[in-house]
Amino acid sequence: QVQLVETGGGLVQAGGSLGLSCAASGSFFGIVNMDSMGWYRQAPGKQREVVALIISGGFKTYANSVKGRFTISRDNAKNTVYLQMNSLKPEDTAVYYCAATYRGTNYWGQGTQVTVSS
Repeated sequence: QVQLVETGGGLVQAGGSLGLSCAASGSFFGIVNMDSMGWYRQAPGKQREVVALIISGGFKTYANSVKGRFTISRDNAKNTVYLQMNSLKPEDTAVYYCAATYRGTNYWGQGTQVTVSS
């Protein structure tokens, strides 16, 4: 079992920055052993979409809409993944979910709201 707890998020004006953190706990041998770990988001009336992931081996992948603005990173010692969001746009408004896949099982955090005002 893996538990994911997100912190961060909130309200920011367009062009501003926010940071999200996701701390993992439970029965696993470090986030470095995750199949993948990262962030998804879901805006009202839209499907959940991937934002940024760290794949096994450390490879990072981003949605085209956030490339150059968002940065995903991790601290293996703290079992925590971060998402730094810069140059935020109103269309980035969504509930952001931390997600992890470990030994083929998907785990989700509770979600945190990010609202970008124009």
